[in-house]
Parts: sequence; C-alpha cells; structure tokens
Amino acid sequence: MKSDFINELGILFNQNNSISDDDYNKLNVKRGLRNKNGTGVLVGLTKIGSVQGYTVDKKGKKIPEEGKLYYRGIAIDKLVKKFGKEKTFAFEKTMFLLLFGKVPSNFELKMFISTIKEYRHLPDEFIEDFILRKPSADIMNQLQRAVLCLYTLDSKPDDVDLSNLIDQSLNLIAKFPSLLVYCYQACNYKHFNESLIIHNPVEEYSIAENILHMLRIDNKFTPLEAEILDLILVIHAEHGGGNNSTFTSHVVSSTRTDTYSSISASIGSLKGPMHGGANSMVTQMIEDMKKNTNPYDEVKLKEYLKGIFEKQLFDKKGRIYGMGHAVYTISDPRAVILKKKACELAREKDALEEFELFSNVEKFTKEIGKELKGKDFEICANVDLYSGFVYKLLNIPSNIFTPLFALSRIASWNAHRMEQILVDKKLIRPAYKAIDEDGNVFL
Repeated sequence: MKSDFINELGILFNQNNSISDDDYNKLNVKRGLRNKNGTGVLVGLTKIGSVQGYTVDKKGKKIPEEGKLYYRGIAIDKLVKKFGKEKTFAFEKTMFLLLFGKVPSNFELKMFISTIKEYRHLPDEFIEDFILRKPSADIMNQLQRAVLCLYTLDSKPDDVDLSNLIDQSLNLIAKFPSLLVYCYQACNYKHFNESLIIHNPVEEYSIAENILHMLRIDNKFTPLEAEILDLILVIHAEHGGGNNSTFTSHVVSSTRTDTYSSISASIGSLKGPMHGGANSMVTQMIEDMKKNTNPYDEVKLKEYLKGIFEKQLFDKKGRIYGMGHAVYTISDPRAVILKKKACELAREKDALEEFELFSNVEKFTKEIGKELKGKDFEICANVDLYSGFVYKLLNIPSNIFTPLFALSRIASWNAHRMEQILVDKKLIRPAYKAIDEDGNVFL
C-alpha cells in the first residue's frame, strides 16, 4: 500500500516538474554553471589553485592543449619534482602551501607538523560514541557525521575570526586520517562481520605512513608504498575553485556557518559518483571487463571499449571511466605523473601485465573515440584511471578510495573557505526563473 502510494507520488511529481531542453535554451540558462562551449561560468577569483586544459579563440571555440595544474602559481609537475627530491612529508608541505601561499621553511614545516601531532588525538568517548556506535555502511556518510560531531569538541565552533579558522583547519587536518581509518574499521566490524582493529597513529610518521600503518593489521609497509600514497595525496590536494566540492565550500562558507558544516557539505559533494566516486567506477569497469571478456587480448579489449562507447556494455551510459575530463583535453598532468609511479609500483608488485591493461585502456579509448566521433575528438586519461589501480596495488579497499580523496582535499577546502570569508564576503545566491507548463516565465 505504502509503496503504491509512493509510486503514484513519483508519477505526479514527474507530471508537474518536467522542463524541456527547449525551455532551458530559450531562456539561455547556463546549466551546470557551464557556458554553451562547455567552459565554466566565471563566478569568483582565487589565488589558491588553477586548472588549464584548453584556450578559447575569438569565436568562442575551445582549442585543446596539454593540461596544466598550478598550486599557488607553481606547476604540479615542478612541485612534485621538488618535493620528491626531499623525500618526506610532501603532502604536509603541500597543505601548508595551499593554506598559506608559500612553500614552508624548515622551521615553518617543523612547527606545522608539531601542531598537527598535538591535535591528532581523538578522545576515547568520541571514538566510542560517534564512530563505533551505529556506523554507516558508507564511509563518506560516516565521515560527514564524524566531522559534524567534532563541533561538540570545539570551544569556539562558530567563531569565523581568521586565527580560529586556521586553528580549526589544523585540527581537522590532524584528526582526519584517524577518523577515516576508524570509520572504515567500524564499518567492517558492523556491516561485514570482520574483527575490529584500532591502531593508534605513530608520532614520527607522516600522514601517508600513518594511513598505511593504521589500515594494515600488521602495520607494515614499504618506503615506496608510503612514497606513492604521499604522491597521490599531493596530486589530489587542489583543483581550482570551480570543482564541485570546492565550490560547495565557497557556497556554504558564504553564509558564515561553522567550519564543520562547511567541510561536511564538501564531503557530501565529493561522495557523488560524478565527482569523487569516479575512481571506484574505474575499478568496477575493469572487473566487469575481466568477467565478460579477456581484456588482455587487445582485439577483445577494443571490442569491449567500443561496446561501452555505444552504450551496450557495463553501465550502458557510454562513458569509459577514467577517461575524459571537464577541463583537461589532451592530457591530465596528474595522470601523467601518477602513471610513471604506477609503473614503478607495478614492477615492485609483479603487476606489469595489469599496468599494461590500464595503459591500453587509455591508448585504445583515444583511438576508438576518433574512429566513432571524428579525428578532432580529444579525450585523455584522467587521474582516476591510475589512482584506483595504484590503490589496489597498495591493498587499499575500494570503499575508502573516495574518503582518501576527501583527506587530500581537507586543506584546500579550508583554504577556499577562509578565502571566501575574508575576501569575497558576498552571500552566494544564483537566480532561478519560474516557468509555467508552457514554458512561459512567471512575473
């Protein structure tokens, strides 16, 4: 009875809420905050990060070019090269850079890490009452709740003075790795009948090292594993103000609400499969390939990829996950960097055949795209194609791929939040037009 009524309400809703593409076009509505040529509508300015994947000519046509990503004006490849030579705490240095606009000096880094260590502890009652009790089957949902619960530990949760915002940012950065791993362990215990194992973080470890330490039953990891996880956190750390979860931080922060509400909202945005959940979809797609064909046979792999393009295979949406990006056209600089390290890790793990499969997905998707859509069609591998593969080699469970993405963005979301509160000061409020059943605008 109840389900029948719900179905009837669904039919009623569809009848009274359908809006045609013609209505959107007639009123020049920029759906998804995108211009007609696919470029983003300019809604703000930022000094934190920038993304470039094309130029626009005088006629408004997008001209593809090699992708570029900048953190505070520094190209990501140069930043990775610089931090790679220094070997340790690359992610911590990156977070300092994003928050405060400069690569930290040795003293600044020492104080930054010392503060994070000081704030790392979670009270036992917090772990028991807010994490272990009633854990969600979805880690991202659990993280949202846990972040909101940190509000209760803050003596000045609603204060938006700069010094307090910085203090809250460092507190979240410090606690988030433990929140992530403990939420994962609680979920496994409650929903998948696994043993509950809680490891405390190690004081001298970096964030990447502590994640591997707390995740693994035996606490063991190799230097290369920690180095590559550190790298993934660095290349995911920032992507300009226009990506959905960062823009969410701007929108929510413009109301002057508290930091915990803002970060929780950004986590909720990132949870969506059209945003942060894409790397999990890559894993599912590869597993589907292995189930339904022999993807190590190049001819059969091409046939399968063509079937996806034609909406006949996998989820029948015509999308090859890990390929294509809203901004990048010819290349995603993050994917270029990670692909090299993925090959190195695959060699250590004796998984070069698997690496070759992902590399072939990239190569053949480009070829098939041009065959089906014309020689001017450009599509590149995005970072999700190789991040899921690397996570798998690191024995990181697929249900924390996206939570790790959230961890990488904590500093950036807070940096954009502070920028919104201190610089823009305007409540973000876009316009919607109300139309009748004939598409005519109300008064």
